[in-house]
Amino acid sequence: MPDLEIELICKQIRRHIVRMVYEAKSGHIGGSMSAVEIMTVLYSEFLNHDSERPDWPDRDRFIMSKGHATPVQYAVLSQFGYILEDELKTFRQLGTRLQGHSVLGKPPGVENSAGSLGMGLSFGLGQRLGLHLKGSAANVFVLMGDGEHNEGQIWEAAMAASHHQVSNLIALIDLNGIQNDDFTEKTLNTNSLADKYRAFGWQVRDGINGHDVTSVREAFVWAQSMATDGPVALQFNTVKGKGVSFMENNPAFHGAPPNDDQFEQAMIELS
Repeated sequence: MPDLEIELICKQIRRHIVRMVYEAKSGHIGGSMSAVEIMTVLYSEFLNHDSERPDWPDRDRFIMSKGHATPVQYAVLSQFGYILEDELKTFRQLGTRLQGHSVLGKPPGVENSAGSLGMGLSFGLGQRLGLHLKGSAANVFVLMGDGEHNEGQIWEAAMAASHHQVSNLIALIDLNGIQNDDFTEKTLNTNSLADKYRAFGWQVRDGINGHDVTSVREAFVWAQSMATDGPVALQFNTVKGKGVSFMENNPAFHGAPPNDDQFEQAMIELS
């Protein structure tokens, strides 16, 4: 898909994210905006999936470990045919399928339940081992935030994946530098994640511009070429709140909706 087309899709997804969180008056907007290019390039060019057969056994799996970032996940699923765009209006409403945190199968295309952080890599590892036992070479992609790497369970999974040389397991690290309501370096510094994964025996590519479509694509090409030999990690440098000036790199927009004036300004900037 041409870069310009992907960039236009990314802008549309960001508009959906802002509108969903604004209308729900709650939701995690900053970390959703930072992951847009990563997920859009993945779903458009690398993830082997079929929206008409969401339970297709040979599909690749996408695991959203940072499970509060559902606005971007639902917007991407809408873009690629899993749900109608109109359903995005039900985000966080009573009775909706579009909960604030991931729920397996709600809607179709959501491959895991998430809420408490740090569990996605373990879940993805289990998925990949199960697929291996079935003789499947399907890839498992796990999107994680940098802040959730404070959780020890991630490192247990990283060590186990390396020990067993689990193939076709690809970790995607959204390094946006902010967790909850402060910067990660103040909470528990995670700036050396790439070195840590290397020390655990993973193949790692870091320093990737997570908002440049060409760089993201090249990283996925590299990851798929390496993943047949063992687990791979891609570390993307991103900006929390990317695309809206007053949200960018602003901890206040980790989980807060824009007010009326901010919503109007955001939509102008994303027009």
